[in-house]
Amino acid sequence: MDEQQKLEAFQAKIDAEIKIEPKDWMPEEYRKHLQRQISQHAHSEVIGMQPEGNWVLRAPTLRAKVVLLAKIQDEAGHGQYLYAAGETLGKSRDEFIEELQTEKAKYSSIFNYPTLTWADMGAVGWLVDGAAIVNQVSLQRTSYGPYARAMVRICKEESFHQRQGYEIIAHMAKGTPEQKAMAQDALNRLWWPSLMMFGPHDADSPNLGNGVKWKIKRETNDELRQKFIDKTVHQAEVIGLTIPDSDLKWNEETGHYDYGKIDWDEFWNVVKGNGPCNKQRLEHHKRAHNNGKWVREAALAYAQKQKAKQMVA
Repeated sequence: MDEQQKLEAFQAKIDAEIKIEPKDWMPEEYRKHLQRQISQHAHSEVIGMQPEGNWVLRAPTLRAKVVLLAKIQDEAGHGQYLYAAGETLGKSRDEFIEELQTEKAKYSSIFNYPTLTWADMGAVGWLVDGAAIVNQVSLQRTSYGPYARAMVRICKEESFHQRQGYEIIAHMAKGTPEQKAMAQDALNRLWWPSLMMFGPHDADSPNLGNGVKWKIKRETNDELRQKFIDKTVHQAEVIGLTIPDSDLKWNEETGHYDYGKIDWDEFWNVVKGNGPCNKQRLEHHKRAHNNGKWVREAALAYAQKQKAKQMVA
């Protein structure tokens, strides 16, 4: 088949809901789109451990500490699943990590904000993981097989993370006036960055067209953001917290909440590396990666030794 026939056959497969697998022919743009999206997703899981790790030694109870550790462990596992899925597209994990550390690749902008209080651990779980679930449930039906299969387990674990966060924030909201004020402050600071997690408005998102056409994304940025808002407003009402948006109101005609204007200048400033914690997050990642070099080398040497033994046997 010539190139045009291959493209038509590929699109027909996508339209027929047949998963694309690593050895299948795919357009180079499809491969690059997935490499960018999956690696960004993997980087977000790994970098996202840092603001949570900040509170392991300061968790208020032993139960809270154990639950937080379990969550951080899950995030590390999610990064591993996703890097493995990304590697099936012809790029090594070392290449993905180099792109992250040289700032050629991005991760979710939300992780460049500090976690100042224990209430932030609740807001991160409730809002950030809640936003992630809205996006990732849709990704279970993405067209690329390894990515879709990785998302099945990730979504199950993310739902636990969201419940953990909501439990923390709900307990604080029902606590002393000082605790409720702390919970409201965390919501005030993390609400708008959480809405930014879905990316720019559809009209300003350059990668959206092919992503939807190839069914890498099943829903657009604005559709996913609206789902998250509609779901989260009621959750805030139940625990007596106020969404920090004076323009937020129910629209009877659309059946959705109208919401205020997002500060996209802030979003792009953070994406470009100028957020409160960008430099801190990357420096920590580089340091941890370098400190773990001997472990990776030892594991590789052991694997080669075992392989040599099997060949002799």
